[in-house]
Amino acid sequence: MPPLILASSSPYRRALLERLRVPFACVSPGLAEAHLEGEPATDRAARLAHDKAQAVGMLHPDAVVIGSDQVAACDGALLDKPGDAARCKAQLAQLSGRTAHFYTGCVVRRAAGAPLLHLDITTVVFRTLAAAEIERYVAAEQPWDCAGGFKAEGLGIALFERIESADPTALIGLPLIWLAGALRASGYPLP
Repeated sequence: MPPLILASSSPYRRALLERLRVPFACVSPGLAEAHLEGEPATDRAARLAHDKAQAVGMLHPDAVVIGSDQVAACDGALLDKPGDAARCKAQLAQLSGRTAHFYTGCVVRRAAGAPLLHLDITTVVFRTLAAAEIERYVAAEQPWDCAGGFKAEGLGIALFERIESADPTALIGLPLIWLAGALRASGYPLP
């Protein structure tokens, strides 16, 4: 089997890929995740996933490389990782009572053949959040490094009315249902 590389420094994506129990390495793609003026969220997620896989694949041409990226949007506005408590609280206040869409692009770059591409769309309906609830949540989980300002795999699940998704792992950052199939198609023995 060719080596498998996750083109990411994300601890969340690493933990997700570990669920599949295949040996892999993580290599940071070292890319600036730049916005392109007028680029739709779907295109941005797909482009960044592809660019990450391509950057690492150029350094490891015999490896199978996984690239993934997630872009969140609400009412047409893109939501970046908040970076600190104040921006996280503001982002959650903006999402209160609204619906957000999370676009997770995933690419499997193979040494031979065309790359495999996937875009997962997860819809998250937030319940109306009181300022005190937002304050308590942000203090408890400190999710500054997560698009949307929450961790659905943790206490953040209490912020929602519902989640609509074909793959619940995509909201965390790596669509494992699709990825397992793509890895099987690339020759990795998965159950």
